[in-house]
Amino acid sequence: MPPSLPLLFLRRHHHRLCIRLRLLSTTAAASSPPPPLEVTLSHPIYMLWGSNTGVGKTLVSAGLAVSDLSSSDPPNPPPKFVYIKPVQTGFPRDSDSRFVHRKVSEIFLRRRTPLPLLASDHALRASGPAAGEVPGGGAGDAEAERSRVMEGGLKDLWSYVERLVPGTESETGGSSSNAAELVCKTIYGWKEAVSPHLAAEREGANVSDPSLRESLGRCLEACLKGGDRTMCVVETAGGVASPGPSGTLQCDLYRPFRLPAVLVGDGRLGGISGTISAYESLKLRGYDVVAVILEDHGLLNEAALLSYLRNRVQVLVLPPVPQDLSDDLMEWFHDSDKVFSFLREIMLAAFAERIKRLHDMPRKARNVFWWPFTQHGLIPQENVTVIDSRLGENFSVLKVHSNQCDQLIAPQFDACASWWTQGPDAALQIELARDMGYAAARFGHVMFPENVYEPALKCGELLLEGVGKGWASRTFFSDNGSTAIEIALKMAFRKFSLDHGILKDLTIDDSVERSLDIKVLALSGSYHGDTLGAMEAQAPSSYTGFLQQPWYRGRGLFLDPPTVFIHNGDWNISFPKPLQSDVLKLETMTVSSCDDLFSQTRDSSDLARYYSAHISQKLFQLEEPRESVYIGALIIEPVIHGAGGMHMVDPLFQRILVKECQNRKIPVVFDEVFTGFWRIGRESAAELLGCLPDIACFAKLMTGGIIPLAATLATEAVFNAFEGDSKLMALLHGHSYSAHAMGCTAAVKAIQWFKDPCTNPNIAHEKQCLKELWDPELVRHISSHSAVQRVVALGTLCAIELKANGCDSGYASIYLSSLVHRLREDGVYMRPLGNVIYLMCGPCISPQVCNQQLEKVYQRIHEFSTETAKHTEFVSLPEQSACKQG
Repeated sequence: MPPSLPLLFLRRHHHRLCIRLRLLSTTAAASSPPPPLEVTLSHPIYMLWGSNTGVGKTLVSAGLAVSDLSSSDPPNPPPKFVYIKPVQTGFPRDSDSRFVHRKVSEIFLRRRTPLPLLASDHALRASGPAAGEVPGGGAGDAEAERSRVMEGGLKDLWSYVERLVPGTESETGGSSSNAAELVCKTIYGWKEAVSPHLAAEREGANVSDPSLRESLGRCLEACLKGGDRTMCVVETAGGVASPGPSGTLQCDLYRPFRLPAVLVGDGRLGGISGTISAYESLKLRGYDVVAVILEDHGLLNEAALLSYLRNRVQVLVLPPVPQDLSDDLMEWFHDSDKVFSFLREIMLAAFAERIKRLHDMPRKARNVFWWPFTQHGLIPQENVTVIDSRLGENFSVLKVHSNQCDQLIAPQFDACASWWTQGPDAALQIELARDMGYAAARFGHVMFPENVYEPALKCGELLLEGVGKGWASRTFFSDNGSTAIEIALKMAFRKFSLDHGILKDLTIDDSVERSLDIKVLALSGSYHGDTLGAMEAQAPSSYTGFLQQPWYRGRGLFLDPPTVFIHNGDWNISFPKPLQSDVLKLETMTVSSCDDLFSQTRDSSDLARYYSAHISQKLFQLEEPRESVYIGALIIEPVIHGAGGMHMVDPLFQRILVKECQNRKIPVVFDEVFTGFWRIGRESAAELLGCLPDIACFAKLMTGGIIPLAATLATEAVFNAFEGDSKLMALLHGHSYSAHAMGCTAAVKAIQWFKDPCTNPNIAHEKQCLKELWDPELVRHISSHSAVQRVVALGTLCAIELKANGCDSGYASIYLSSLVHRLREDGVYMRPLGNVIYLMCGPCISPQVCNQQLEKVYQRIHEFSTETAKHTEFVSLPEQSACKQG
């Protein structure tokens, strides 16, 4: 055994001035939005989880540190190992970071490694009782003590220990410049050795989840700067589902980082169950587990785990840990060397494979995919967004800087709400994963006709009690919004045929059907889906042209609606040319507020009477001239035309249009695929519009957007139109996956979650509507910008149309490409509709987050317009008029 060498130096720093300055900067940062939780990919970082408390996580951390720091031969550059313990109870008597620091130093002393080792241990913050037991932690004058007390009753610690262990290459001394480096950090400590949430409560020292994550992010950033050969382990406290300081389960608390995981299993009696449960909890939340490691207790738990995991994950076994408290564990660490070395190789290989996979994905995507609504030639490989995961409103994307060395996994706000479907916050996302897993395990998939099972029944009931309340009596399930529209049109045409005697004529003469021409009444600018029938129900557009749909005939009669928007801070109604006349001379009209727009007091206004006369005249012109031509249905997107450019239609016009059609027994279909389930501030757009349909279609947010499912709701009168003695009278439409259990289960959870003030803080309970998500003052400010044509802010949507001319406007425009690229660099994922950009979020999002993104958009619009104006000054007139088709 080599002689014990003394500590070369032990330093405890008391730089009070520096700490005070750091506290001031921390306080300032707390009042501003937290920085994004970016995770570097320049070095492997792993999170060490335990299947329970007391399974040896800290021993594994120390063993990995020894293996990594002594593995380089030749050691150039010197290795660096970072150990971080975010939450420590029983502190300072129990300190896992101190154990790792001490034990690794002792092993290096014993083994006489070639390189010296520079080992440090630093505890950053602790509760008052814990800080009082740290040497130097409770001393100081009153003013100094006050400056050290942080938000929540925590104190900033002044203790820092550093130790240099010499290597065999420098027997007479050591130099830290060429030493291997061990950095150990405890971020938060509490005195009592109990669960963190209990210790935080008892000691009056609380830390919020965002603050803890921010502290961990800053610690990772600081510790991993520099060094070409660094490895990092973040060790959790207790088990996978043990609470953090706020009470949030740790597997949820750290999920925004989604660090790859090593699970320390349990080799004791009952350990198989605990380890599998821990593994499943991590997988359910989207963590990648690269290895399971456990202590050998002679029960062969590893065999059962290998069988269960089916070799998807390596299972490693450590020798039994000596129970004699006087044992210094030197022999145990020596006997465990090969296991830790193998574990390290697994971790490094998994890290390298992850990096390669992420970097290869853009190239492979361009060779494999045919993306929808995308001209591939306009998307260079570097513009392909690599999404590593998603949590709540944010993607986690690969971000590679120009030097290719600095690469990160960075959060990016999904301003497209994943194409208008996304609704869950982080908590609901986990709930949906759990419930859908249960549904898949319980039901798999079962056929729907003539059957009933709980998820489908509960979903149907909730739809009728919610979005169908007061009018609908039946739910017809399908797979997506476009198909729901096809079903709605079939329903409407049958009801119209029954009400207008056409079905009676058919029973007399079958040839009647061949002479009928049933059309729909719809609004220009609306969009109802991509299936062939749904496309026939919308006006000519980019989506229906010959290049896209040579069969398109436009089996509809289309009205130009008045639209509403914010400009220069005011709500304006803009009238299309068919509505402009001697009676209504203004091209636009100003309305005092959004509430006034939806107020039904407008129904008795002169404008309402003018709308009614205009619509009646149009209907008369369409119905009168030709025999056997019928308007069999009215179909509208209530309030907002989504794909048509995020245009808001005057609700008064739509309300009167619905009334006029229902007076003529023309069935009314509401296409709420986009607007339903709080997208525009109410559970159903019908509530906002102030009138009821005969049929309505829902999808997208119905399941939280996590899995496809659609529903077409109808009145009992519509349902009765399909009754008869023959099966041929039934609605012959369906899908193999109608009312599938996973989709219905997700819908039940999402519908209930969104409307419950206990789970959705944005619900104004007394009004059953969403609170304002977009700061009205900021919206008015944006609408007054010289580059902005119009703004629509309603519910979870904020759309901004920028001024553009010629080919710079319209759906095919690529005018905003540079603006969109910069916003993505800012952490806002956006996909424009021509010269219209929009922000969209889920119903549960914090208004603060909405406005952080809106501020970024406003700043970039200002920069974009300034640069565009400068560029235009140098472009000749012929060049300005030349347009390229997007």
